[in-house]
Parts: sequence; structure tokens; C-alpha cells
Amino acid sequence: MNDQQRWQAAMMDNYGTPGLTLVRGEGAHVWDADGNRYLDLLAGIAVNALGHAHPAVVAAVTGQIGRIAHTSNLYINEPALTLAERLLDLAGADGDGRVLFCNSGAEANEAAFKLSRRTGRTKVVATDGGFHGRTMGALALTGQPAKRAPFEPLVPGVVHIPFGDVDALEAAIDDETAAFVVEPVQGENGVVVPPEGYLGAARRITAEHGALLVLDEVQTGVGRLGTWFAFQQAGVVPDVFTLAKGLGGGLPLGACVALGPAKDLFEPGQHGTTFGGNPVCCAAALAVLDTIAADGLLEHASAVGKEIAAGVEALDHPLVSGVRGAGLLLGITLREAVSAKAAAAAQRAGYLINPIQPDVIRIAPPLVLDEADAQRFVAGLPTWLEA
Repeated sequence: MNDQQRWQAAMMDNYGTPGLTLVRGEGAHVWDADGNRYLDLLAGIAVNALGHAHPAVVAAVTGQIGRIAHTSNLYINEPALTLAERLLDLAGADGDGRVLFCNSGAEANEAAFKLSRRTGRTKVVATDGGFHGRTMGALALTGQPAKRAPFEPLVPGVVHIPFGDVDALEAAIDDETAAFVVEPVQGENGVVVPPEGYLGAARRITAEHGALLVLDEVQTGVGRLGTWFAFQQAGVVPDVFTLAKGLGGGLPLGACVALGPAKDLFEPGQHGTTFGGNPVCCAAALAVLDTIAADGLLEHASAVGKEIAAGVEALDHPLVSGVRGAGLLLGITLREAVSAKAAAAAQRAGYLINPIQPDVIRIAPPLVLDEADAQRFVAGLPTWLEA
């Protein structure tokens, strides 16, 4: 049997059957089982922030697993403690924040959802098109009906409103609202960017009603947009933000970070996870944060992202209607539903891109993507669109 047949025989069918087997990676490149090389412009869905097999991550993981691989949360482990302190410093918490580690973005959002119940309120407002994960609580927050319908009824009390609509936000949030949960940029919905000032309005409106502002930074955090967190670009301070994807640099790690009074909502025994804060994953995350800072990857991501966006727009291709997003989370919007065909052609040419919507191509490459590879991607795009 080939790999696809083995997958179909052994794996549940929730993902469909992938067409490519990857066996190794280096930097922004990966190789398949036949030795073919690809430029990885998706990075494991925005996970591999430093690319593949980065020496800093390899050294951190190797060193940590040789000392102690797991402790549970019944004991302190130094990498988790240091990482929590680092995240709070990067968020500007100034001693007024706390972190809960978990294993994924869905779990981080589950934690934020549960945290909101500790306000004594049960109504939560989320947005149409938003994606917050596929576990039952996170799915209740997710504003994509096709993903929700097969599993209803979901957790009650969640109201969905149009993304980016301040009037709808004003109308939906009241004194019974526990939280407003929103992505700064809707990644899975096609890299949809809200109007300028939207997050600022969300901050004002939630504060007026005593509701938590929860920002899902699972995809936008850890430098993806060219700043540590998207809320820093918007000039707001949330009550809670969630992280995952790029945080562990390829290892499973999520975090729910609470600032201000929200940091004290959980009490002992009210939430937990066996593997959350695993020292190996946290050591990898510290290597990721150290490398981003030392190598200037925030500035690099911002600059290369702008070059890609400008390059794609300069193509003036009849199928391209625009580029949206920031840093190295970009959506190339198309006038026709040809993204899947273009992605297949790109793969044949040695480039991995993501047809996130029928008319949107998403790229979320490693932050270490160099300019030459970025230019090659832009140069090849017309050929793939016309395939």
C-alpha cells in the first residue's frame, strides 16, 4: 500500500486524505518522501515560526528532554515559569497578569470561555466567520455554521454578530454579557481584516458593560503580524488573549493569558490540563521568543510581508483583486474561485500555499522566510493562477 492507502485504512476520515508525505524540513523548506523540495509558505498552519529544524529549537528541546520531560502541574518546572513571565513582560502586564498553559489553540479558547463564566454571566458574543477551534466550547464560539451544524446543540449562550461591525457590537453587548471573543484578523475565514478602530471600539464597549474583551491571537500572536501580539498594533489592552500555533515553534503548546482583574477569576481546581506547561514545549517556546527578538524577526516579518503584498499587487494580474493581512499572514483575494487549482499547480512547482477559501489564497510562512524565496513565490504566482 502507498501512504494514502495506509492513511485511509488507519486514520479517521476527519481530514480527508493528504496527498503529500513530508519527511524532513530545514528553514522555510521541506522535502517529501521522494526527495522533492518545497518552499513551505504555510508553516504547518502558522505553527513553525522559525521554520523547520531551527538549531535553537533543536538545542532547547534536546537539552530539556535530557533533563526532565514532564512534571505535571503538581510541581513547578522552570521553563514554564520563565515562559509565563516572558509572555507577561511582552504583553506589558507590569506584574498584573497570569498565564494558563495548555496544548492547543482550541484548549486556550476553551479556557477563556470557562474563565468568562467566572464573571457570573453566561452570555458571550462572538463573530460570524470567526474560527476558535473544534472542541465543543470553542466550536460554540466559532461563527462558521457548516462546522457547527453536525454537532449541535452546542454550549448555549453564544450570540454571533457580523465581524467588524461596531453598530452590531453596540447592540449585542449589554450588562449581561460575560465576554466578547474575537480574532484581530480572521485567519481561517480567509485573512479578513476588520476596519481600523474596530478593536478600539470593542475595548470601549466591553469596558462600558463590564464584559471581558477576549482576543483570540492563536494565529496572529508570536510575531506573525510583525509585532508580538496584534493588540499592540491596535493600541488596546484586552482582558484575556489566547495563543498557540507559533508559540511552541512546532511543538504543541497553547496559552490563555489574563490581564488585570481577569487574572484572578480562576481558583484552584477550576481548570487544568495534564500536559499544559510541559517543560519540553516551554523550552522550545523560550527558544522561539529568544530567536525572534535576537534576529529581529518582528521587523523582518513586517518588511517581507509588505514586499510580498506589493509584489503581488504589482503583478496587476486579472485574477487578483487584492492582498489583505499584515506581516506574514496574508490573504491573496481572487476574482474567481480558482485557489484550489492554483495551490495544486504551486505544489507541483515546489511551493506549498493554502487555498483557505475558494477565492482566497492564504500564506503564513515561517518568519525566517528570506526575500529571495518571497520574490520567487511572487514571480511564480501568475503561472499557477492560470494553470
